Amino acid sequence: MSLSDFLSNATSKWLRDDGPDSDIVISSRVRIARNLTDRSFPMLASERDKQSLLDEVAAAVQQPDVQKLGRFELLKMGDLTDVEKQVLVEKHLISPALLEAQGGAVILREDEEISVMVNEEDHLRLQCLLPGYQLDGAYQMVNRLDDALEETLDFSFDETKGYLTACPTNVGTGMRASVMMHLPALVLTGQIGRILSAVTHVGLAVRGIYGEGTDALGNLFQISNQITLGQSEAEIIGNLHGVARQIVDHERGARQYLLRDGKEQIEDRVCRSFGILAYARQIDSKEAMQRLSDVRLGIDLGIIKGVSANILKELMVATQPGFLQKYFGHEMSPDVRDVKRASLMRERLRMEDGE
Repeated sequence: MSLSDFLSNATSKWLRDDGPDSDIVISSRVRIARNLTDRSFPMLASERDKQSLLDEVAAAVQQPDVQKLGRFELLKMGDLTDVEKQVLVEKHLISPALLEAQGGAVILREDEEISVMVNEEDHLRLQCLLPGYQLDGAYQMVNRLDDALEETLDFSFDETKGYLTACPTNVGTGMRASVMMHLPALVLTGQIGRILSAVTHVGLAVRGIYGEGTDALGNLFQISNQITLGQSEAEIIGNLHGVARQIVDHERGARQYLLRDGKEQIEDRVCRSFGILAYARQIDSKEAMQRLSDVRLGIDLGIIKGVSANILKELMVATQPGFLQKYFGHEMSPDVRDVKRASLMRERLRMEDGE
């Protein structure tokens, strides 16, 4: 299978498609935690209890109200290889915690914009992931799924506290809304520390590319709400909207500054990174992400012509360890992955040249 065919079949819709403000906002995600009444949380549940819950959820997904939202497939973690599970993490469809969860599973819609983790920290984690700046659309979609499942499933809810969750920080709406943003100009102009400090002071969290405890590789930052109790879903989305719009404006301003006052330097940086990706024979994941960030900035600034802007989204996933091993069809040591990563990126850039 060619790389073009593989990426078309293996990458999620949010990785292939554009969305509003997609030059800066890579994706918008809304995730809600739900638990069923009269059942132990997964950390305390027996293997039999987890299987019973999974059966109940699988039956609920087959109900007409849920089926109206699309075709869904159930994948049990125990039936997948380590590489297959890692690919799901790299595509942001499941959390790293689900990899080792006993009795864990994920229910995926055909286009992978909707995923439902089962038996992770909570009984259910419902997620919608859309390309670009589409927080409202992601919330509306996940809310429709929530309502459809609640027709069959009895979710644990308290009139005072809201939805009950395994972790107290999720009690209330149970909702985490986030935007993944590409902010290279703010990093290069030294403004990122001040901006992100201000974000945390208004009750939002800043995380790396794969969530809590991960690094902001490739100048990619996830901005999300921290408070789930005492605010409505609309208030949470509204607060995130207000901050995200300001960050987008600051990033655009910083990009214009780079073009106006440092054009030769930014052109040199971008073109050097493009040359490395086009000709390198080995490259680790950290350097690859930084070079891809530079190239994407160059595309957005009009410095690099004729290359798809989605190259950053595609390759930030396709060059990760699990995806590389899936594409080449065998497990690899880190050194071999560095060689194959460089090979894949050279091939992807040749696709742009029509070779």
